[in-house]
Amino acid sequence: MSVTLTDQDKLTLRIAAWGAVSLMSAAGAAGSAHKAATEGSIALTSATGLVGHVLAKAPKGVKWGKTVADLADQVLPALTAAMSLLKQQEPAEADNFRRTVIVAVEASTRTHQGESSPTMTEMARKITAALDAASATPGVAEAGNGAVPKETAGQDRPELQKVIQEMVDSGFVGVSLRVHDERGEWVGSAGAAELGGAAKPPTNGHVRIGSNTKTFTATMVLQLVAEGMIGLDTPADDYLPEFGLDRRITVRMLLQHTSGVFNFTGDYYPEYVPGIPATTSGKEWVDNRFHTYRPEELVELALSKPARFEAGTDWSYSNTNYVLARLLIEKVTGHTYAEEMQRRILGPLHLSGTVAPTTQTEVPEPHAHAYYRYEDAGEQKTVDVTRQNPSWISSGGDMISTTQDLHTFISALMGGKLLPAPLLAEMCTPEPKAGYGLGVFVQDAGPDGGTVITHNGGMAGHAALMYSTPDGSKTLTAALNYADDAALSLAVAFQKATQRLVNEVFSGGQAGSADEAEPTQ
Repeated sequence: MSVTLTDQDKLTLRIAAWGAVSLMSAAGAAGSAHKAATEGSIALTSATGLVGHVLAKAPKGVKWGKTVADLADQVLPALTAAMSLLKQQEPAEADNFRRTVIVAVEASTRTHQGESSPTMTEMARKITAALDAASATPGVAEAGNGAVPKETAGQDRPELQKVIQEMVDSGFVGVSLRVHDERGEWVGSAGAAELGGAAKPPTNGHVRIGSNTKTFTATMVLQLVAEGMIGLDTPADDYLPEFGLDRRITVRMLLQHTSGVFNFTGDYYPEYVPGIPATTSGKEWVDNRFHTYRPEELVELALSKPARFEAGTDWSYSNTNYVLARLLIEKVTGHTYAEEMQRRILGPLHLSGTVAPTTQTEVPEPHAHAYYRYEDAGEQKTVDVTRQNPSWISSGGDMISTTQDLHTFISALMGGKLLPAPLLAEMCTPEPKAGYGLGVFVQDAGPDGGTVITHNGGMAGHAALMYSTPDGSKTLTAALNYADDAALSLAVAFQKATQRLVNEVFSGGQAGSADEAEPTQ
């Protein structure tokens, strides 16, 4: 066996291994961070094998992330990259590297009086997943052959692999799926991380989650209701008088899309009225995608248009409602939306892969790529739009997350860990027209499937699915990448495929094939 490593390769290995120890140390700060670092470092300096001498030295001159989330964004991709470069040269040495890192991680966890904290346990899981992501990336053999990821070996779920392959066949570039049910966890993927590429989407890659953001936003508003800082049936104008809102519009109406306020990205019913250049605008959106919008200007644009109906008399999906909800959160707390998100949800649930980016253009690694197709001077063009300024959709659809974090969030929410029972019940009580509660859709899963709580979202070539039983015990989360366009060409395929997944996971596949399924939203 022989391994040839460049200086850059050696740096990658050191950042990966020593970074994993640093992550465990940061996660163990509530116990003994210093001891965690010491124990993990001893394990690395004792490493053997052909790369043992490389890991014996800590990387020099590396500027580590200032927060656990920043550090994770730096280290987890390095772990996957390290495994990949070793596997290309000598698989046995890759296995040795993996074992070395796991030993160091396990040594780091033995610092809390014999048992690890929940934070450290979750970080150890993320590190292991990053190491395994390089194994037939993203953990699944060739799409469509029924193979399952190593982390779920023993679970034969060819029916799930078949459905996500059908989604790719219908036009999506790539799909990754995570299911938690009575059989445990299953993770798989199909398609590609990039157009024309061979690598499949990472099973726990970062993805722009679109309107799943609304569920996070609604949860924060309801937490403030629980604390007595906001009244659910109080006029929103009481909190945001600067906009001159119709006094009949309550906070509840904002969360339930019954306010009648115009949708600033464009409204379709009863006739189309354009808003800002959004993804239905073709080249104009592409040229404008790094522009920064202030939340206030989005609201002001919406309020310059006539109301769609009298407040509380109908239902119409409007992103404006959730920008108002964001401003409401900021007004009553005195903190930014991102700060409150971190304090109330991301921190307590240890959602290190989730970001409320506001205006940041990057998607953390690893991630699949998002695309947009448009016409320019009679010529069809397709561009990579993974990087963009998400302020155009603001708190109605700007967040970034992973399938694991979405599972953790929706399971915790439905399990009663984020809201008191009465407010969770309010959240999951739908209005009759569209079945929308407060930041969630309440949907029938089909024959014998019962009720599912969901809020999917698409965001310019990225999309995410999030489904749960009302008690949080069974979840389905997924990340998709595709080529979006002004005509929303994949909308029908998206609806049919998601319904097929819901049928398979929650109803045992009883509702038939994707061709027979009807759109639900």
